[in-house]
Amino acid sequence: MEIRFYNTLTRKKEIFKPINKGKVSLYTCGPTVYNRAHIGNFRTFIFEDVLKRVLQLVGYNVKHVMNITDVDDKTIKKAHEENKKLNKITSKYTSEFMEDLQALKILPADLFPAATDHIQNMIEMISILIENKNAYVADDGSVFFSIDSINDYGKLANLDLKRQKQTDRVAADEYTKDNPRDFALWKAWKVEDGDVFWDSPWGIGRPGWHMECSVMSTKYLGNHFDIHCGGVDNIFPHHENEIAQSCAALGTEFVNIWMHSEHLNMADEKMSKSLGNIKTIPELLDDGHSAESLRYVLISSHYRSKLSFSSNKLDDARKAVHRINDIYNRLQGIISDGNSFPNEYDQFIEALVDDLNTPKALGILFNYLKELNRKIDNDKLTDEESSRGILFIKKADEIFSFLKDKTVIPDEIAKLVAKRNEARKDKNWELSDLLREELKEKGWIVEDTLDGSKCYSA
Repeated sequence: MEIRFYNTLTRKKEIFKPINKGKVSLYTCGPTVYNRAHIGNFRTFIFEDVLKRVLQLVGYNVKHVMNITDVDDKTIKKAHEENKKLNKITSKYTSEFMEDLQALKILPADLFPAATDHIQNMIEMISILIENKNAYVADDGSVFFSIDSINDYGKLANLDLKRQKQTDRVAADEYTKDNPRDFALWKAWKVEDGDVFWDSPWGIGRPGWHMECSVMSTKYLGNHFDIHCGGVDNIFPHHENEIAQSCAALGTEFVNIWMHSEHLNMADEKMSKSLGNIKTIPELLDDGHSAESLRYVLISSHYRSKLSFSSNKLDDARKAVHRINDIYNRLQGIISDGNSFPNEYDQFIEALVDDLNTPKALGILFNYLKELNRKIDNDKLTDEESSRGILFIKKADEIFSFLKDKTVIPDEIAKLVAKRNEARKDKNWELSDLLREELKEKGWIVEDTLDGSKCYSA
């Protein structure tokens, strides 16, 4: 099946052709474990999860590597602020990240290499770059990559170096496009680094952030692999610098396709610690939102479009997830699984293999479910249509993971629902609304339908 992905490097959709037939090598930039990842970070991780699931659904064997950045400017600063050993900080947040992946039903990577386990590999790559005249050692023992040593620096971020303000070098991990100059491969030890350092031919210090991903990706996927993913904020400087140092050290094309997801905004403003609008996965789950609803919100917009995250979006997601689960359960009560798909399934797959067009795929799925519901309500659904519907939903769930385990409604909740039904029967709308809000606070949603009130977990 022909798959097309938008390649950030070429700025166009391309037909995906794996390096090795039937196999896909995939590297995704993982978390920097200095804090708990927030819902904005998971917009990228969910996009990568859908990408992996689509590749697997159409028959590819995917080898997926996601790194753990456990040494960089941020992790060291956090350890200093809390007066703790670096590994105490990073192990805590790595564990929390794994918990959040599981909570959101994100398929785990095959490998989660940590930067601190690959320092010697990084020293070896830096040594090659120095030998090739692509890097130089500064007076303090730091090592910098010389961007003038290559001809195509800036090709990923589409930079025109002639129009940029130029500085000699940049030691920070992150910086703006105003100073795309020589970047640090190795950072000489400073007092504020404390006990975080390793020996090297240039003196004690630590690797630069960009070097970490170049080494870990190629160590486990080879010097030339298929797909590299991240958020748009990774394009520059991180991925730009990865390309420069990897191609210079290895003499290969490094990566064929670069894919990046757009930002998530909170109610039309960018997520920011200073604004206090950052939400973590446990906070959202504690607020009564289900993993399936969170997945729905993050998948409902195309990965290359900005996504506004709001309470209205969450309410819409909750209802959508309920509709999928409700009709799936209704179909199961009619007939067992079949072995053929409706015509709409082909359209659904065509949308997904066209650069992961999840909004279009969801539209196809929901239009199909609407027609199924209509036939069930009118008692016109055939056994064959029912079996096809079950199979379609199951296959769609292999991508979206919206189906929930059947939930047993607790007695306390069932009594509140019954009380609300009585209030509605008596046309006591005020009490009915109060009970609906009480149920919502307890994590349960009531939906009034032609078949009566239905209650489901948020």
